[in-house]
Amino acid sequence: MSDLTVLGVETSCDETAAAVVRLSADGSVTVLSSVVGLQTERHAPFGGVVPEIAARAHVETIDAVVAEAMDRAGTGWDGLSGVAATAGPGLIGGVMVGLAFGKAVALARDLPLVAVNHLEGHAVSARLTARIDYPFLLLLVSGGHCQLLWVEGVGACTRLGSTIDDAAGEAFDKIAKSLGLPYPGGPALERLAASGDPDAFDLPRALLGRPGCDFSFSGLKTAAARLAATCSEASRADLAASVQAAIARQLAERTRRAMTACAQDLPPGGRRFVVAGGVAANGAVRAALQDLAAELGWSFDAPPLAYCTDNAAMIALAGAERLALGLTDPLSAPARPRWPLDPVAAAERPTHLPGRKGAKA
Repeated sequence: MSDLTVLGVETSCDETAAAVVRLSADGSVTVLSSVVGLQTERHAPFGGVVPEIAARAHVETIDAVVAEAMDRAGTGWDGLSGVAATAGPGLIGGVMVGLAFGKAVALARDLPLVAVNHLEGHAVSARLTARIDYPFLLLLVSGGHCQLLWVEGVGACTRLGSTIDDAAGEAFDKIAKSLGLPYPGGPALERLAASGDPDAFDLPRALLGRPGCDFSFSGLKTAAARLAATCSEASRADLAASVQAAIARQLAERTRRAMTACAQDLPPGGRRFVVAGGVAANGAVRAALQDLAAELGWSFDAPPLAYCTDNAAMIALAGAERLALGLTDPLSAPARPRWPLDPVAAAERPTHLPGRKGAKA
């Protein structure tokens, strides 16, 4: 394989991002540029992301963000091997903006297009800065997603467990809102929790008697919201710390089940564990999972904090890995609001029934 230099574009939610990544023939990865345009101030008055505002903001800023990424990379358009753009899952208006831009670049520059699953981008995000061989166990935990996956390679993911209601990131954000914390809620809750007692409140533990690796956070969210309505100002930090500990505990408990199930079929040295997604930036969550991996004899990897939240470097790398295998997409590739990494499991064992609000995957 020759070196591949790929432009990545990411617009699945409220970050307008572009990056240029080089995948070398020896498998090493170099991030030549990574630019993320945030929309926090636009959505803060509403306490969450407004899809229409997000889509319009992507249209307004994507030209400048891509131009800056290309300028920082210094490759020139002729130095690109391909262009990768998020094609889903996500807020469909935003996804369409980035995908259309990627198609325009591919058409104008006669470059191959790779339509990337946003979740696959998170799956490879830790590989931006570390040599992590396939296969590995992945905990993908972000704003709208919470899944345990066995990742055997590009496009080869087996779902071991998923949330049956809210994702961990949604629980962080919604509980933060009930505590009166500003948007974005997850980081604000972590800051408040730093001065609190994680054992102060006895919060519910979901699905303890249920086999498997599924998650549930709706009961925790409801209990915390009720407590937030009555707790004193002095106990807000304790509640935040207790919520953070409860989320970290459930993530670790389900990951322990997945590690135990997978370990029996793995050769020595094959126990590799990766956590990725926005919630992987939470210090308490990282610490709990790192301790678990050490206890059970698994390696532990997580992306640097800059690559935990949505970014285009992970999309560019996912595109480069696909391009190396000859996997490209036509200009007719659709934008998808839903796009599971394991379509067989999603069809045979759906976590949400049609018509019900549920996770994007």
